[in-house]
Amino acid sequence: MTIQLVIEMILASVLAAGIYTVIGIAPGTDETAVLAPVTLALVLLGLSPMVVLAFFVSAVVTLNLTDAVPVAVAGTPGGVMASPMVPYGLTLKEAGQSVIGIRKMASGAAIGTIIAVPISLLLAGLLAPLSEIITQYAAPVFFIGAIFLALVSKNKILSLLAILPFGLLIEGLRYLYWGVGAVPETKTITISFFLGITIGPMIFSMISLLNKEYRENLPKQGKREITIANVGKQKGFPNPFRVLTKQESWATIGTSLAGCFTFFMSPVGMTVLFGEAVVSRVKNPIKKAKIALASMEGLAHSTYLAGLLIPLIALGVPLSPVAIGPANPLFNAPPVFTLEKNMHHLLSMSDFAIATIIGSLVGLGLTYYVIMKYSQQICRFVFKYIPHEAILGLFIALVMMLSYMDGGFINMMGVLLVAIVSGALSRLGINFGVLFMTLYAAPWIVTTLF
Repeated sequence: MTIQLVIEMILASVLAAGIYTVIGIAPGTDETAVLAPVTLALVLLGLSPMVVLAFFVSAVVTLNLTDAVPVAVAGTPGGVMASPMVPYGLTLKEAGQSVIGIRKMASGAAIGTIIAVPISLLLAGLLAPLSEIITQYAAPVFFIGAIFLALVSKNKILSLLAILPFGLLIEGLRYLYWGVGAVPETKTITISFFLGITIGPMIFSMISLLNKEYRENLPKQGKREITIANVGKQKGFPNPFRVLTKQESWATIGTSLAGCFTFFMSPVGMTVLFGEAVVSRVKNPIKKAKIALASMEGLAHSTYLAGLLIPLIALGVPLSPVAIGPANPLFNAPPVFTLEKNMHHLLSMSDFAIATIIGSLVGLGLTYYVIMKYSQQICRFVFKYIPHEAILGLFIALVMMLSYMDGGFINMMGVLLVAIVSGALSRLGINFGVLFMTLYAAPWIVTTLF
């Protein structure tokens, strides 16, 4: 390892922190949709795997921290992960304690990151000797994972019914490409379909507006007014354990540890499950909101980081919702990475540790301080000058460009089809984790069950 490589990792981490501070505060941005395309582009550009990993870790830490800021200042979730926190953020906002809400969430995020990094590295080291056994049965594991996620979702029957047809759609498109000669039979299109799933809700919502009857029945609203509460100034670099009370700190530590050991589960699902369990006996609504915000934010960070690091380091195959979702390009981004040759095979344990520590320290150090001190100003700037539609349009365009690079014009149409179908299934209440798992299980489903 050279000094130049370390400098490149630091610069990449700083860049990620800057970019995803703005994106994270923009309301309604899906984590997978904004992380995966950029990560894939960096991989295809041929950057060092350690630089890409440092960038991704910094982006994850930054995005999960900043997307909670609108919860406190405007009662609007920045991203999917922040959605369960909205009711508690509104409780503090109505009580005039938005600034406290921001600091509780930011401190919970800091604790979650501090716990997740060493615990995830330790668990990855313990699971590494079992990697060959686990990867040997990866395909049926994906299928079982799809069934499991379907059974724990709200719409169980719909989710179960969607698995086989969606698997047939994916494999059908692949065989179509091979049949018409769009791609060689040695190449399997996966990453494009994955990106199609991520933009599914956005594409489906846009296409729905072309239906005149549907469009006319939509509720008409004027300009939405968002009130941003005044936030007090923070002096110096805050200590998260001093910002939180003992009860809040212990609750956050507990949920963060639980998140590391449930890395294979949905981060949003675990945030709701453990977050609600921690505050179930707290009666005072203000106290309950503070504990919930801190512990949920810590849990979100730990589950996300563990879901990235443990499969990447120990297994080399994406066996968690995070690995299958936003972190997928780190596992499978042909021709640079494949499931047979990716970061797991190219980097040593020390390489993973160094890149992860640099990314997490830079992302947390910069974002935590900035959010604690300038959250009001940043939020006002983003809400006023960064159109949400522009961000979504940028990422949809990037997905279409990458789809063309992957398989030409026919693949762009195939990805559009996957996006429409997955968006429709999502609208019906089917968990995205089910669709991602089915994507990877599709070859096994077709060859084994049909």
